[in-house]
Amino acid sequence: MTGTHWSIQDIARTAGTTSRTLRHYGQIGLLEPTRVGANGYRYYDEHALVRLQRILLLRDLGLSLPSIAEVLDGEQDSAAALRAHLEWLEQERARIGRQIESVRTTLRKLEGGEQLMADEMFDGFDHTQYEQEVTERWSKEAYDRGNRWWSALSEQERKAFVQEQADIARDFGAARAAGLAADSDEVQAITARQYAWLERSSEQVSKAYFTGLGDMYVADPRFTANYDKHGEGTAVLIRDAMHVYADRNL
Repeated sequence: MTGTHWSIQDIARTAGTTSRTLRHYGQIGLLEPTRVGANGYRYYDEHALVRLQRILLLRDLGLSLPSIAEVLDGEQDSAAALRAHLEWLEQERARIGRQIESVRTTLRKLEGGEQLMADEMFDGFDHTQYEQEVTERWSKEAYDRGNRWWSALSEQERKAFVQEQADIARDFGAARAAGLAADSDEVQAITARQYAWLERSSEQVSKAYFTGLGDMYVADPRFTANYDKHGEGTAVLIRDAMHVYADRNL
């Protein structure tokens, strides 16, 4: 590597981050500046840039800063680590490419009034990508239990399970469009289907679990976007309906 050094402002601008973030990384020992000038300015060499790239890549995977520090401190060969990460990124690019094509196919068939095929709709989707999130939010046992259940299903059973949830979400959207309240008999009937659907993949769906899941549908923008594709406000209706159902039945 060369002896070139870059200022903190240059690195922040190039990496799409901020000087404040880089200073914080330095304060917690995650990314020390290569040198600090007499004027107090921080400078970084190529080794620091490679480390910063790894930090940003791992952040994109959802790792916390302490976890990133643990990963980086355990690495002996930065090039080998980057090769492994590159391989993962290429696999992820291929998976996302399949997702894009599956969504394009679904959109084309919806607009053309064609029959939808489940195997086309869900190519590239992987339920295991949320392992860390499920483990942190509930428990490793909860993830393992759900994963064992999912792994035991046949391909047709998996497709039917996913399609059932799509049907439930669609019906919630139709109820919202019709102006039905969360505590109406019609919406509560859909919510009962939602509860039964969840029960199939879990040994026990407690009141706290059910309402917490409903809250997440609104708090997590990924879930909100998924449900609100059936009409803005659908996720909120589902959350409210799940709370009503839990108060009445759990």
